[in-house]
Amino acid sequence: MALLSFVGRVLFVLVFVLAAYKEFNEFGSDGGPAAKQLKPKFAVFSKNFATHTGFQIPNVETKHLILGAIVLKALGSLLFVFGSSIGATLLLLHQAVVLPVLYDFYNYDGDSKEFSELFVKFTEQNLAVLGGIMFFIGMKNSIPKRSGKKKVVPKPKTN
Repeated sequence: MALLSFVGRVLFVLVFVLAAYKEFNEFGSDGGPAAKQLKPKFAVFSKNFATHTGFQIPNVETKHLILGAIVLKALGSLLFVFGSSIGATLLLLHQAVVLPVLYDFYNYDGDSKEFSELFVKFTEQNLAVLGGIMFFIGMKNSIPKRSGKKKVVPKPKTN
């Protein structure tokens, strides 16, 4: 059972590891193609966030955001493979921060083609990943911890 669980965690994090590896190889001095794709979406997200909350997101270079995403994916994946709920939390944090920026279906009219495409990609791919991470964290936290000490059984008294 432990081997099956380990293999399942390895297969689960392959999505994150392969994405981090690809982004790392393409990073370059400007952040690579991921930074070029993220820059306009992050600008729109920052503007919407400031409009709705009144808080301004600090001005951050896109290549630093990509680097942070690579680190979160790599470190979270490594810890998750070995059964750490901290690793799962890092992957959950990555998903929670990145998904609203990349899948900005909320910026389009509900009847538009762009809305449909982004919403389908968001729901089909990423909600399942989020659910899997949350399930792991929930199961990890619901399993009682074993104590290292053996229970002392009182000896029966003899008369």
